[in-house]
Amino acid sequence: MLQVEGVLADFDPSRPATGMLEVLHLPLAQTCRAGVLDPANGPYVLSLLQRAADGCISGQFAAMVTAPVHKGVINDAGIPFTGHTEFLAEHTDARQVVMMLVGGGLRVALASTHLALKDVARSITQERLERILRVLCDSLARFYGIPRPHVLVAGLNPHSGEGGHLGREEIEIIIPVLDRLRREGFRLTGPLPADTLFTPASLEGADCVLAMYHDQGLPVLKYASFGLGVNVTLGLPIIRTSVDHGTAIDLAGTGRAESRSLFAAVEAALDMVGSSAANAAR
Repeated sequence: MLQVEGVLADFDPSRPATGMLEVLHLPLAQTCRAGVLDPANGPYVLSLLQRAADGCISGQFAAMVTAPVHKGVINDAGIPFTGHTEFLAEHTDARQVVMMLVGGGLRVALASTHLALKDVARSITQERLERILRVLCDSLARFYGIPRPHVLVAGLNPHSGEGGHLGREEIEIIIPVLDRLRREGFRLTGPLPADTLFTPASLEGADCVLAMYHDQGLPVLKYASFGLGVNVTLGLPIIRTSVDHGTAIDLAGTGRAESRSLFAAVEAALDMVGSSAANAAR
């Protein structure tokens, strides 16, 4: 068990901390009560994210691991907020970020994240999809030691559009991008119908799946690994991992909240730091 050394005025990475947990304290705006949301603390949540990200950018911290955040209470505070991924992309001026979840022997990345379903198709353009695939394949090489990853790409529509009869996004957007990147040497298979994409035969030999939207890819991964999965943000200038679940406000303060995904996220961040350092030393 870690011993908490104390609340620090600032974090000193030169101090020996074996077996110790050093805490950099940022004060709440209002006293916290377990399980009770208070919009007055909405800006405080964002200040935590900003401080952690800034510490990673400056080199003070090696990586950032986040617990779940309640999006509603931040919006109730009058601050537009759709999620960690989008916030960190804006804060670090990242041109293109990719949400990827890892667990249950799967890696599933998303071409769109927290969007209403009616907005998904409009968000997937050739330019955006190409950027996402480049970030995804580069990150799999850098952080997971897969120099030429094989990525399965889902179609957007049922049956991948059924030759255009159920939608033309596959023909007009997805296929041209995949063909262009394949000519550069990318190993990409698709677009594949999402309803059969996650069968063992389809997944054999694949390193990652790119789903077109949140609820196309994540239900499968969470079924396979919920509570042990890790959310990874690719494309940032920093390393960031997170849990695979939400806030579970109803469990706050009961002692029944599950912590395994948080520990898995910490381990994943440590692995990514080591892999990145090893690649940089080559």
